[in-house]
Amino acid sequence: MITKDMTIGSVVRTYPKAVDVLFSFGMGCVGCPSAQAETLEEACLVHGLNIEKLMTALKEQAE
Repeated sequence: MITKDMTIGSVVRTYPKAVDVLFSFGMGCVGCPSAQAETLEEACLVHGLNIEKLMTALKEQAE
């Protein structure tokens, strides 16, 4: 199960389909070093995205 406190790196490793969802939200940083330590929630704050919308999309597409 994907949670908002998971790091982007962890999500991508565990749920490869999540990459497409993250890209669709404008998060092109899935492979950058900060993605290994940045949580989904932190990334949403940095990118000005709605965490709930992202979580819904990830759960529908990636899991």
